[in-house]
Amino acid sequence: MEVVSALILLPYLPVYRSMKEIKNREDIVFLVDQFYQQVQKNKILGHIFNHVAKVHWETHLPKMYSFWASILLGEQSYSDNPMLKHIALHQRSPLTGIEFEEWLKLFTNTVDLHFEGENADLAKKRARDIAALMLYKIQNS
Repeated sequence: MEVVSALILLPYLPVYRSMKEIKNREDIVFLVDQFYQQVQKNKILGHIFNHVAKVHWETHLPKMYSFWASILLGEQSYSDNPMLKHIALHQRSPLTGIEFEEWLKLFTNTVDLHFEGENADLAKKRARDIAALMLYKIQNS
């Protein structure tokens, strides 16, 4: 009888999975790819990325790999100015706190789903800082 009870409860036991730390560029590529897959189909952000900015993903993604690898791994492989691009995008289609909150929510959820540890925490903190700074500069440009 005890074995039967245990088997009945089995589907309700929590599933523990081993979370991974962000340690190398491959982890960054995975994180960025997972995040932008969500962005592309998101009802708030998808339209902006796919139809307003018309992002060329084969060019954009490697830049984002370098951006986040520079922040999290100290690679210093990113040298572009994302602020200017977002200001120009804002002039074509106004960006508000709604879009930046959605971006931050998706990014944070993606990190939390796949990673843990110091670099995961740093990624979320830097994303919060980036979103706040971009929104501030866009609103005051």
